[in-house]
Amino acid sequence: MILLGDAANAVAEGADCIRAGALLGLPTETVYGLAADACNDVAVAKIFVAKGRPADHPLIVHVAHAQAVAHFASDIPAFAQVLMNTFWPGPLTLILPRRSGVATATAGGNPTIGVRCPAHPVALALLKQLLSAEAHTVWGLAAPSANQFGRVSPTTAAHVQSEMGADLLILDGGPCEVGIESTIIDCSRGQPVLLRPGVITPDQVQAACGLRVLLKGDVAELAAPAPKASGTLESHYAPRAKVRLMDAAAIGTALDLLRGTRDSDRAPTLALYSRKRFARVPAFMAQRTMPTHAAAAAHELFAVLRALDDLGVAALWVETPPPDVAWDGVRDRLQRAAS
Repeated sequence: MILLGDAANAVAEGADCIRAGALLGLPTETVYGLAADACNDVAVAKIFVAKGRPADHPLIVHVAHAQAVAHFASDIPAFAQVLMNTFWPGPLTLILPRRSGVATATAGGNPTIGVRCPAHPVALALLKQLLSAEAHTVWGLAAPSANQFGRVSPTTAAHVQSEMGADLLILDGGPCEVGIESTIIDCSRGQPVLLRPGVITPDQVQAACGLRVLLKGDVAELAAPAPKASGTLESHYAPRAKVRLMDAAAIGTALDLLRGTRDSDRAPTLALYSRKRFARVPAFMAQRTMPTHAAAAAHELFAVLRALDDLGVAALWVETPPPDVAWDGVRDRLQRAAS
């Protein structure tokens, strides 16, 4: 059931659902989440079952504000506190050492836990109501993307319903503003380490906390291995269609090879998503134009992948994003979708 998030009593109904140990479709500024009480291991187990997600692959905890993090983390480094103060509410997840015995299922049994404060009015209203309740305080919500594991993340309430069914209560907060998942920064090893790119860049993180952000190639500088984190598997965010990343020249060459192929009145069997608008695209190929600005591309990315996939195409050709750091989040999602 989809309920408008700003409707009277919508947040109260969502809170009742969470307190009852049920799952809830929750809007955030990044993607829609499948939410449960992060400290209720039985409820969290339902998330793993509903998504078909491995139980040792950790979830991110969404909190109402930075003060709630202490319930989940055993240590909050000074630079992590600065990042919370700078970017929260917003699309930044921090990996911190986990308090023993707290949110064990949410963390997948790992000694660290990911936390963030979402910048969406419906999510924040729900989190604050759950936190302020005297009888049944909920300190945070485990809320991975509300889709089957490894598939394209949902950015509308309708996407969630198509993935999770009509019985799930979903608070509709409109299309997600950001459109891709949060940047993940590991703060558990003494220095910020980028685990997953997003719209908040390493340069922004470094400018805020004054510490160099280590990237994938820098991890040899650290003695401890990287903690497990959400959305970091090689294959992820994948539609049913086979995704192929190609630069504009390769797309042009491939289209040349298709010339002379007999068009038909059948539904499209190929799809193209590119910044360059190509002429003479065959009738059996659906074409969408990718925005030239990274933020706009991120905002629509998952919705476009879903729309093209819903056409039933066998393959989806996507123009490789530019090498600019602003495109890292989009590039990461597409590389994992194509893996």
